[in-house]
Amino acid sequence: MSNTAPRSSLFIRYFSTLFAAAVIPLLIAGGSDAWFGYHDQRARLNDVLDAEARLAAEKIGDFIDGIRDQLAWTVQLPWSDNPGDRRRLDALRLLRQAPAVESLSLVDAKGKERLFVSRIGLNRIEGGDDHSTKPAVRGALSDRTWFGPVTFQDGSEPFMTIAIAGTRAAAGVAVAEVNLKFIWEVVSGIRVGRTGEAFVLDRPGRLVAHPDIGLVLQADEAAQKPLQILRAAILTRSGQAAAGQDIAGNMVMAAMAPIPGLDWSVIVTQPLAEAFGPIYTALRRTGVLLIAGAALAAILAYWMTQRMVGPIRVLEDGVAQIGAGQFEHRINLATSDEFERLATRFNEMATELSVSQERSERINRLKRFLAPQVAELIERSGDDRVLDGRRVEVVAVFCDLRGFTAFSVRAEPETVIRVLREYYDALETVVSDHGATLINFYGDGAMILVNAPVSCVDPALRAVNMASDMQKSMQSLLAGWRALDDRLGFGVGLAMGLATVGRIGSQGRLHYTAIGNAVNLASRLCSSAEDSEILIDRAAASAVGSSIPLIELDPRTLKGFDQPVPVFAVTTGRAARTEI
Repeated sequence: MSNTAPRSSLFIRYFSTLFAAAVIPLLIAGGSDAWFGYHDQRARLNDVLDAEARLAAEKIGDFIDGIRDQLAWTVQLPWSDNPGDRRRLDALRLLRQAPAVESLSLVDAKGKERLFVSRIGLNRIEGGDDHSTKPAVRGALSDRTWFGPVTFQDGSEPFMTIAIAGTRAAAGVAVAEVNLKFIWEVVSGIRVGRTGEAFVLDRPGRLVAHPDIGLVLQADEAAQKPLQILRAAILTRSGQAAAGQDIAGNMVMAAMAPIPGLDWSVIVTQPLAEAFGPIYTALRRTGVLLIAGAALAAILAYWMTQRMVGPIRVLEDGVAQIGAGQFEHRINLATSDEFERLATRFNEMATELSVSQERSERINRLKRFLAPQVAELIERSGDDRVLDGRRVEVVAVFCDLRGFTAFSVRAEPETVIRVLREYYDALETVVSDHGATLINFYGDGAMILVNAPVSCVDPALRAVNMASDMQKSMQSLLAGWRALDDRLGFGVGLAMGLATVGRIGSQGRLHYTAIGNAVNLASRLCSSAEDSEILIDRAAASAVGSSIPLIELDPRTLKGFDQPVPVFAVTTGRAARTEI
């Protein structure tokens, strides 16, 4: 016998207790701290990111408003036949004061181009091109200020057209092409924490501004897809900060704000590792405390186990010997504590086991050789004299399957075994529900006793009700079996009368059964019953009386009986010829 088993078991028990006592409070405190800390940090992040996003939106809005205001100065005066140098000087001054403006077109009230200046193209005076139908001119005349969609020249640099109409119709419209890469100076100056950043998306989700100007100039819509997904995640949270991936695939927290006057979005982000750094620090601190508590619990558990291992070994050895059947063994412990009292209880148990061993072995033998109901009766009473031969009035019930022999010859062995197993299970369930005794199975038949060895009230009525339930259960099974063989059926026969009941057999095998005329008659009635029929004798019919409708059939000549035997059938939906 190994001496390490009790040490290991005791160690686990005490270790678990002390571990829970030391670690669970730390775990609750650390978990609650992490939980509330997470939500507090999430709220702070939401406020910070939202404020940064709004500030960035205002800065970009100021940038656009500055360009718009500069354009407004160019359409203060009405046009004359000769624009003069003043208009050209105003336009050149605009290009100098607003580096983001790439080119400027001044259009009169009729939509004719009167002046065009550009940083990269040739200037034109009185070009005369008709711009009246262009969206920029029409939009400015309608709303005074018009912002065009973002376009990428040469597939890289982002541009936007801004048009503004004068306060008077005669002043015409100023149309400017604005290079949006100058917004880079605004977004590159925005920092959230150490590494947070901001970027701008237009309505379709294209990158307009980003601290990494190269990402904007590349104009790679596939590479910018994560930013669009991030914006969609923010929109689903109704203005709250959301978690997602940036363009490099890093997990970030992000918030968004719209830019006034433009259908653009400013999104500010902060990496999750930085955003939740304090929470991670708290979790690491909690982990250190948990490890220290677990180590202390392990030391205490080991120390207490060593103090108790001696009595446990004695108890283990004693229990093992008693468990092996050595009921004369006694456990000697003088610790004046719970261990000594436990040893006393084991000694008392050994004495009781010694006394009851013989009876238990006898009951176990009976359960191997007798029907379960009979063995359970003996086990409850502790007396097997109930099995002694005696003469008592019983109701014998026999049942079997019609056409089963032919079916078993034709069917596969696995199918036959499956059908029998379902058949036996169904019969046992019904017999148990009615408190009858299933004596045995013989092939596809079964013998059942009512009122022996356990007596009951109205045994005939109980037997007929049981037979009816057996028919219902079996007809349900037959509905499925007839796909295998449509000649299968189920018949029941029962008879009431005096019979000798008791155990018969040899020393090696006992069997509880009944012998008498009623038993033979029930067997013959079962053989005579057709599918779905329940045949009973006159004695059982008289005992049932009017409780159950019966049909009196013509007397039948049965094997082993000199005279025709009166037979009654339990009605199952058929019109009765004669009811008693």
